[in-house]
Amino acid sequence: MARSLLLSLTFAFLFTAMVSARDWNILNQLKGGKPTTTTSQKGVGSLKVSNLNGYCESWRVNVELNNIRDFTVVPQECVWFVQKYMTSSQYEDDVERAVDEAILYLGKTCCEKKKCDGMDAWIFDIDDTLLSTIPYHKSNGCFGGEQLNTTKFEQWQNLGKAPAVPNMVKLFHEIRERGFKIFLVSSRKEYLRSATVENLIEVGYHGWSNLLLRGEAEEKKSVSQYKADVRTWLTSLGYRVWGVMGSQWNCFAGCPVPRRTFKLPNSIYYIA
Repeated sequence: MARSLLLSLTFAFLFTAMVSARDWNILNQLKGGKPTTTTSQKGVGSLKVSNLNGYCESWRVNVELNNIRDFTVVPQECVWFVQKYMTSSQYEDDVERAVDEAILYLGKTCCEKKKCDGMDAWIFDIDDTLLSTIPYHKSNGCFGGEQLNTTKFEQWQNLGKAPAVPNMVKLFHEIRERGFKIFLVSSRKEYLRSATVENLIEVGYHGWSNLLLRGEAEEKKSVSQYKADVRTWLTSLGYRVWGVMGSQWNCFAGCPVPRRTFKLPNSIYYIA
């Protein structure tokens, strides 16, 4: 009898533990916890509670996986976390790994400078792919916590002071020197062309084949459709698009599907 009772209690305990572990969620902890509000140096309010790191890292990773879409702002309790990641050595390491993988992929393509026929192409986005917008977010203290003020952001872009994204100048020239034609396809507006060109050259990029920005007609399309239309146009000209690199999923959406895509981390904003 005693043995049966002991076994029953053991199974009951194990079952309860399994259910509790399965149902555990950081959001439930947030409801019951007592968060303290802190303010960053730039005035960003953020909530910090026990285990919030895990929740915010999960949110960030699912943004990168494109599971979380169409968000307009970063959850307020995770703004500090996104800022910490995007300004960390881990972000730079993650970009470097993407660059290393792209270089490995290049070795598997058939394009070599001596053999290329001039029709092998590679597409780069610009913002947070070649040029970093992190200084803008640092100076404005938002890091996704507020909806992007496009007027203010374009004024900053027009200054042409954006630094290069770490390791990307190296990759850019590695691809160019292999004989690929490089096309820069950006959602930036056409009136920013001069500032964009000067900024790119200033930080070390040169030798691209074409810089495509959005004119009035392109501004009527979604960014995803605009970039897909550019790939369609390049394909119609006979180009073989071997790779596309960007920090937003809109760089890869639609047809024709690129042979290979390389996504750089960016959980500050989402542009469809």
